[in-house]
Amino acid sequence: MNKIQNKYLPVGKLFVSKVLYNFVNKELLKKTKIKSKQFWYGLDKSLYYLREKNERLLQTRKDLQNSIDEWHLKNKGKKFNIKDYKKFLLKIGYLKKKCTNFKIQTKNVDDEIAKVPGPQLVVPISNARYALNAANARWGSLYDALYGTDAIGSIKLDNRYNPVRGGKVIRYCRDFLDEVFPLKNGSWKKVNTLKINRNKLILKINDKNVKLKDTKQYKGYRSDKKKLKGVLLINNNLHVELIINPYAFSANNDPIGLSDLVIESAVSTIVDHEDSVAAVDAEDKVLGYRNWLGLMKGDLKVKFEKLGKKYERFLNSDRNYISSNGKSIKLHGRALLLNRNVGHLMKTPAILFSDKSQIPEGILDAFITSAACLHDLNKKRNSRTGSIYIVKPKMHGPEETAFTNLIFSKVEELLELKKFTCKIGIMDEERRTSTNLKECIRTLKNRVFFINTGFLDRTGDEMHTSMEAGPMIKKGEMKSSKWITAYENNNVDIGLKCGFSGKAQIGKGMWAMPDKMKEMMKDKINHLKSGANCAWVPSPTAASLHSLHYHQINIFEEQQKIKNRDQAKLDDLLNIPIANNPNWSEKEINSEISNSAQTLLGYVVRWIDQGIGCSKVPDINDVGLMEDRATLRISSQHIANWIHHGITSKKKVFEIMKEMAKVVDKQNRNDKRYINMSDDYDRSRAFKTACDLIFKGKEQPSGYTEPLLHFNRLKRKINQN
Repeated sequence: MNKIQNKYLPVGKLFVSKVLYNFVNKELLKKTKIKSKQFWYGLDKSLYYLREKNERLLQTRKDLQNSIDEWHLKNKGKKFNIKDYKKFLLKIGYLKKKCTNFKIQTKNVDDEIAKVPGPQLVVPISNARYALNAANARWGSLYDALYGTDAIGSIKLDNRYNPVRGGKVIRYCRDFLDEVFPLKNGSWKKVNTLKINRNKLILKINDKNVKLKDTKQYKGYRSDKKKLKGVLLINNNLHVELIINPYAFSANNDPIGLSDLVIESAVSTIVDHEDSVAAVDAEDKVLGYRNWLGLMKGDLKVKFEKLGKKYERFLNSDRNYISSNGKSIKLHGRALLLNRNVGHLMKTPAILFSDKSQIPEGILDAFITSAACLHDLNKKRNSRTGSIYIVKPKMHGPEETAFTNLIFSKVEELLELKKFTCKIGIMDEERRTSTNLKECIRTLKNRVFFINTGFLDRTGDEMHTSMEAGPMIKKGEMKSSKWITAYENNNVDIGLKCGFSGKAQIGKGMWAMPDKMKEMMKDKINHLKSGANCAWVPSPTAASLHSLHYHQINIFEEQQKIKNRDQAKLDDLLNIPIANNPNWSEKEINSEISNSAQTLLGYVVRWIDQGIGCSKVPDINDVGLMEDRATLRISSQHIANWIHHGITSKKKVFEIMKEMAKVVDKQNRNDKRYINMSDDYDRSRAFKTACDLIFKGKEQPSGYTEPLLHFNRLKRKINQN
């Protein structure tokens, strides 16, 4: 009881951690219409009302999984029959019957969601500097993005400007202008006069006037003391500003003084409280909540030092221009910010029920992150339409999406918000959700603003759900398997049939190699061709480069074409990716396991020892990959599956884990905070956690990694303190 008394305050029938209580009363609710007594009374009431429903839904997950395991064991050795399998899934309620068609009714959605296709950043809320960078990534320098990456070829940079490399950047950008903003006669490479006369754009080649092929692409300009500073163009609802500064080194010998192209990049950003953070207690949660509050109030700032220089980062202002008719134009200076809450599974010690059990973390997120948005609803700096955007992950089927609708109706009731102020983004990353996607959307038809595929989590759930079906194919083969194609297509097909085009986002997943921009530029355009009007990127630089794809393809035209294709088949979606003839050599097997083990260890050691939830982790070939809990889930479940079906043994995997721990230790030798795992495997909590994720993988709920990670991180923090 002393521990409770020292760390918690009795509030109604709850015990609230002091750090959270003080944050809510002194910061979160300050200058809002909601009083602290009102908030805590409403939260207390809502938590007890929602508690039983939450537990019942989690029990349904377990019951369904047990039934599926039993079905596979009963039919072991038999030829897989898709008709029998579907009948079984319908009987147990895993699959829902097809129902009538409908269109989503979501209202007051910002243009960034409905009308402006573009890149979407995902950033951990625990790091204020990163969060500010992501919010400010609405506009990015194309010159910098090209010059500092491999997008235009190999990188050999030093502190001095390389005019040869700079020349490549300039040519690339001129080619971009010719492609996207073509002139009626001539090329941007030959333009030697650019000026504004009576608000009109004047372009000349050798003293001859030339015009844009589409004059409507010219939107306006920016000037200072009658000196032209920038020219604003638009294509596919995305803006590009030509920066005019003849004194910049990048404009050396440039006849029009063009020094950069600043392009609209990360149109929206997901500020993440989930997979990319390691928030295991009240202190961790409040750190994230405080940063989100700062973004919503508009006053988040951070000071830092880089290469001996001191900097201060804060939110960018809006951008102002003069239009072709002389009127002022104001463009958003920041990405539209969305908040990814935690799913239904996890609990948090930030608040305890009267029986000292932990409350559902996702429900706490819903109330706190929405309350922070009250500050924005007054100013409308983020959402101009007065909406709150919550991305909800890891929901299993229509009952759980309906429960999310209920949660946010309670949020709106407590915060005195209009019904459906809170908009919901559905992460289509669990098998039962993708197989019932239409009915999931139906339960949120007045709130849904986004559906997004999450390949890695979805694969993790695929493997866990069908653990007893047989040994899974190699991880690298998953992307070309029948079910994944059906899954990605189904998401788009259902979204379009439900009226998403021009009203809501259809998103695709993350580019995981932040140093491989040349590859990204070749591959990620396929997300647009698949019908997505947003796709995830790992950095502001990647957002600037990926934005070029949205100039090349008109998404809404592409979606109209896709509407006419045959819808993805449920039979293909339910096709289980097991290896029919798993006759791999020992070398192949060990190589596959080593690859997964290395990335798994590289991620877990930072999570447990340093509380880093998302980072660039070198793979076995030293290629930096963005890792979060989704990548961890697939790696741990894959190895667990192979052990379960005798492809390998626990003993062999343990040997490989030890070998890979040495590799990871070596890769992190320059990190002063890093603690070697291989110095003492038995005493390394990080190493033991990584092993547990594999060896206890089959028994983890839905194959999730959070329970083990949270437990061991808390233990690690206690030992540190």
